[in-house]
Amino acid sequence: MIVNPAVSVILPFFNAEKTLKAAVCSILYQTFSDFELLLVDNNSFDSSSMIAQDFVQRDERIRVLKENQQGVDYAMNCGLKIARGKYIARMDADDVSHPLRLEKQVRFLDENPAYGLVGCSVTYVPHNSNTKGFERIVKWVNSFYTSAEIESYRFIEIPVVNPTLMFKYELYEKYGGCRHGDFPEDYEMLLRYLDAGVKMAKLPEPLLEWHDYSDRLTHTDQRYTSEAFFRVKAEYFQKWSTRNNATHPDVWVWGAGRKTRQRSLFLEKQGIKVIGYIDIVKDKTTVKRMLHYAEIPPPGELFIIAMVGNYDAREQIREHLLNNNYKQGRDFMFLA
Repeated sequence: MIVNPAVSVILPFFNAEKTLKAAVCSILYQTFSDFELLLVDNNSFDSSSMIAQDFVQRDERIRVLKENQQGVDYAMNCGLKIARGKYIARMDADDVSHPLRLEKQVRFLDENPAYGLVGCSVTYVPHNSNTKGFERIVKWVNSFYTSAEIESYRFIEIPVVNPTLMFKYELYEKYGGCRHGDFPEDYEMLLRYLDAGVKMAKLPEPLLEWHDYSDRLTHTDQRYTSEAFFRVKAEYFQKWSTRNNATHPDVWVWGAGRKTRQRSLFLEKQGIKVIGYIDIVKDKTTVKRMLHYAEIPPPGELFIIAMVGNYDAREQIREHLLNNNYKQGRDFMFLA
């Protein structure tokens, strides 16, 4: 057994008998070998526990842990508590890592000490017919890599796919692991680390196959609903705004549709006053003040939160604001 491995790979699993072997083998076949693999059994009642134990007999780098509290957040923390690596790598039981994944991520963190976390692009592998939503997310998350982009886009979707993460163990020591609550635990942890000033990046190479099954938690668990995402986005946006937006703490929301107005209430619950709405349709609502997008004043007079969900519309909004000398992070942010 490796006493002090460079990397601790944490792989929680629950009833993963169909996919666990491929996931584990993809780690064992890495070109980088200085790791321990912590398989966290989260109350499985199929044959995946036996599959995991069989791997222990074959490779001394593998340990099987048992977490009785149900939930990937508890399972992840179970692994973090006993991990011995300088770096922590996440892995899901239904995904497959590219053989070079650990090698490239370790090299990045070793050569860029200012960074605390690195992810990578993903290859999307659907296993059901309703895939358009996830395909859009993958296309978006694969479209940017830099620390500045991750910080700017943090309130849209999770900016780094969770099973691609590799981060310094010291981040867990300083800022904690997964928190349990009515929110997506992986997204909350990333927002917490970003809020603490952790510098993050993604490697442009697709070093993980992200498999999308119909029973994936993101499809079935209430912690992954749109409302749950907006609650945690609003909480951390308020923290960001307090530090970065003292000149205009009150905001205008771009998007005046009913759903956007409902979601803007999450901001007001965090103490952020929404002055009014901006839209391409003049007088779309009378609930608050309205601005047609062509009537937006020069930069410096207000702060805009763009809450439009459509990907193409978001890019059009961004181009319009940039063309009018608005600066992302200074004059506007996306929260969608």
